[in-house]
Amino acid sequence: MRKLFLVFSITILSIPPAFADVVTRYIPNAQIVGSGRLTVLFWDAYDATLYAPTKRYDASKPFALKLTYLTEAAGEDIVTISVDEMRAQGGVSETKLSLWLTEMRQIFPNVQEGDSIVGIYLPQTGVTRFYKNNMMIGALEDREFGKHFFDIWLAENTSEPTLRRQLLGLK
Repeated sequence: MRKLFLVFSITILSIPPAFADVVTRYIPNAQIVGSGRLTVLFWDAYDATLYAPTKRYDASKPFALKLTYLTEAAGEDIVTISVDEMRAQGGVSETKLSLWLTEMRQIFPNVQEGDSIVGIYLPQTGVTRFYKNNMMIGALEDREFGKHFFDIWLAENTSEPTLRRQLLGLK
């Protein structure tokens, strides 16, 4: 019993309490894999944190990526940058990107400093769920979308390799 309490306590301490409900609903034994800050030209954009079962990221298993914004950003800018990043990675048709652009415009809101957006990817079903400040804002049911969207941060050919290494705990 004491060992179970210790494991439970460590897990709860690893994930902020309000966020734990959202993540643990979809990811059993979720723990922080790694985290880092995206800075663009001396401008801190957001802090990113990757969560996965037992601290082990595996793209074929559920995981979550949380972005906590350090400045305000327009939803349209978030969508446009996301599509540009997916386009730069290659392997996606312009038709798909256009469809995803339309769908993401319906999901991503404007954010203020301190707001968090969490993306949870469920590869078994191909569903990607999005939460803003722990409230669901939308979902996309497209396995290809989930892969390409999270590859913005996690693929080897990401435009931000330092952040990728931090998220994967490779520092």
